[in-house]
Amino acid sequence: MKSCIAWLLALTMGLAEEPLPNTKIEALPRSAALPTDTPAKVALGRLLFFDPILSATRDIACATCHHPQHGWADARPTPLGVHATGIGPTRQLVKNAEFMSLRRNTPTILNVAFNGIESGKPLDPAKAPMFWDNRLQSLEAQALAPIRQREEMRGDACSEVEAVPLMIERLKAIPEYVKLFAAEITSESVALAIAAYERTLITPDTPFDRFMRGDESAMSREQQHGMEVFQKAGCALCHNGPMLSDFKLHAIGLGDRTTQRHEFRTPTLRNLKHTAPYFHHGGNLSLEEVLFFYDRLMDQAAETLEGGDTSTLPPLDPLLRKMNMLPEDHAPIAAFLEALNSNDYDQTTPPRVPSGLPVPGGQAKHESH
Repeated sequence: MKSCIAWLLALTMGLAEEPLPNTKIEALPRSAALPTDTPAKVALGRLLFFDPILSATRDIACATCHHPQHGWADARPTPLGVHATGIGPTRQLVKNAEFMSLRRNTPTILNVAFNGIESGKPLDPAKAPMFWDNRLQSLEAQALAPIRQREEMRGDACSEVEAVPLMIERLKAIPEYVKLFAAEITSESVALAIAAYERTLITPDTPFDRFMRGDESAMSREQQHGMEVFQKAGCALCHNGPMLSDFKLHAIGLGDRTTQRHEFRTPTLRNLKHTAPYFHHGGNLSLEEVLFFYDRLMDQAAETLEGGDTSTLPPLDPLLRKMNMLPEDHAPIAAFLEALNSNDYDQTTPPRVPSGLPVPGGQAKHESH
């Protein structure tokens, strides 16, 4: 942890620009469920998640872009919403459709129930940050946002204000949904059910988690060495806590030209094997590309520290100056990140949904009956 020691010295000398962050990494809790997440509510949320009836155009479901075939993401740089067909990399706009892809990469919803979790602190689901810019809090708030967005699930079928009320009317017109909802169908009850289902999509027993709970054989020696290198290189300055994310916004030189935003949330490092491509713009297709990106980024950060000409450089987070990752660190770090992967998560889709509309990814594994 040389980077942390150097930071402490700099702080003592008045050179550090902010307090030393928590760099602890630890296992995930084994459950994210709330007491109100009953089996019936979870089952209802699953049907809603896979049902295109939620979209104003009736042609896209939550699962279209968050699909089990692609690690509960979509394996695309950026997603295609309404008026497109297929899932994953083969998804394409229907003929004559003028809708463009969205600006930001689809994050996986695996372990999204743990968003905002910090070492040694209780998780508050109501304050869980969502989206690449943390603009909403809680899974329930997030669940309704895509329904309102034109490029995602609304299209031009209705206005933003009308999107959720009209969705409720469509659900009320389906007898099976009327029966499945324990009480009146409202925007709140829809959001609660979807969130309850999403809280079941977790991977708390990766090799890393088992190792951190005391199983010394769960991680190979190479992976254990990689974990040490990961921390020594300063990766844990941002990628810390049970989700290997501080959930803060950082500028790493990848801006959004449309919104002029430069700061984006630290993504989790869990299940990277299943969730490429990477970064908010989906511009890096492999983990190797990501590691080389940080090599170049540290050079740029060093220029700002040494007083060089930075007029052509994008804004960079001061934390980047604290990293000391070397080219020879790439392989050990990659080995450690492999220990954060898990194949043990729900990869099934329902055979049908109450609306009768096609379930996204019909070729996926269905639940057995």
